[in-house]
Amino acid sequence: MSAEEAKPHSSFGKLRTLFRNPVSLAGAALAVVALANILFLFLIDLTLEKPSPYVGILAYMVGPAFLILGLAAIPVGVWWDRRRRRATRPGEPVRYLSVDLNDPTQRGAFAFFASFVIVFVLLSVVGSYRAYEFTDSVSFCGQLCHSVMSPEFTAYQLSPHARVACVECHVGSGATWYVKSKLSGARQVFATILNTYPRPIPTPVHDLRPAAQTCEQCHWPKKFYGAQLKVFTHYASDEKNTPRQIQMLIKTGGGDPATGAPAGIHWHMNIANEITYVSDAERQVIPYVRIKDMQGRVAEYYAQDAKMSKEELAKAPKRRMDCVDCHNRPTHIYVPPDAAVDQSITAHRLDVTLPYLKQQAVAALTGKYDTTDAAMQGIAKEFHGFYESKYPELAKTKELEIRNAIDELQRIYRSTTFPEMKLNWQTHPNNIGHFYFSGCFRCHDGQHVSTDGKVISKECNTCHTVLQQQESGVSIMAEQKLEFKHPVDLGDLTQVSCSDCHTGGAGP
Repeated sequence: MSAEEAKPHSSFGKLRTLFRNPVSLAGAALAVVALANILFLFLIDLTLEKPSPYVGILAYMVGPAFLILGLAAIPVGVWWDRRRRRATRPGEPVRYLSVDLNDPTQRGAFAFFASFVIVFVLLSVVGSYRAYEFTDSVSFCGQLCHSVMSPEFTAYQLSPHARVACVECHVGSGATWYVKSKLSGARQVFATILNTYPRPIPTPVHDLRPAAQTCEQCHWPKKFYGAQLKVFTHYASDEKNTPRQIQMLIKTGGGDPATGAPAGIHWHMNIANEITYVSDAERQVIPYVRIKDMQGRVAEYYAQDAKMSKEELAKAPKRRMDCVDCHNRPTHIYVPPDAAVDQSITAHRLDVTLPYLKQQAVAALTGKYDTTDAAMQGIAKEFHGFYESKYPELAKTKELEIRNAIDELQRIYRSTTFPEMKLNWQTHPNNIGHFYFSGCFRCHDGQHVSTDGKVISKECNTCHTVLQQQESGVSIMAEQKLEFKHPVDLGDLTQVSCSDCHTGGAGP
């Protein structure tokens, strides 16, 4: 072989020696290990029955980051080694890579490099898409920051939207809101790392995407019609846990203005009506309501106890009413202990024959506990102790039922109360209805009066019709007089609100 023929090979060989520096070698080793781990974790992720947020973050975020870091270290090492050689051998000519495909050695190296680039690009495309999918997954949103998001994720799993992915409501379609959500998520990650996040996590009232772009993709406003039969079953806090049942028609209403006049509760959301209002930051106090109907007529209502003057209300920012003004807890619902115990008795998860079951269950659930572990111990001690002291014989004969009741109460507590995050069923008001929170009565309180004397009604039959009331299976209302009868005589019910007494904890 002549000297000229040997030059390319010699040049390539000398350049190859530049890769034999500690930085490049460490980078290559890191890249190989990272790639092997990515492939291994990817296979694990494919075979898991339930996706794991920890496998996902390692496979699609941590692993690729180390792979890129290792690959980047290789050229950095070459650059460093070149500078070192220049300093130690000042007269040596600078060698650059020259590719001669006529040289079998270079041709093989080039083929290997091209194959590696193609495979790496393909893996990067697949990995990037999987990373995108992972960051939009329920496990990423709810389980990655376990202690922080535990309340929201727990409530989500028990909600009517448990099969709807978090991003369907919190992000929706389109690049703009996707970028906004990821920027917001980045701030939340830093707050979690620095342990500066608030406890409890506040509801993002002002940062949610408009309901028309999320809720209404599944719930079609034009298709709201008629009424719904609802049966509410409650149990008294007496020795017999006396059942009380109310059957009523909820006037859901709605309607399409093109086919008929709107009616019922969803009249508020009919596309031909426009309701705007002024409220406090949490949208729980509403001193001003403006209604524009389908004929274009406008009515303005002012709360008689409003702390703002009409001039101040005129300048205040106004919000147009949409779905989430009433359905403000469509997914992250923290059921009050009072209602949760009623549901468990109705579902036969609690033995209704245990005397004072309702009273003692709610008392145990609403006790003051500093931690969840303390609550588990306190509930068991308080509930079991009551029957041991008051009904010792029954505590022996119904020991299994009492233990099952303790298990159920502990489950309810873990679903509704999170002392580590300073959150319980009272933290976030639920505006559907008006039993435990003001809800409908924020406007329908009989105190919002228009300039011409009209009042936003608080009449019960405006939104629902009571069909039947029973106590222990016996009707407690006259058939011809379909009016709600409170178990305790409170006089004129229009002068009080349900939530004045019903707190969701111990009570009537």
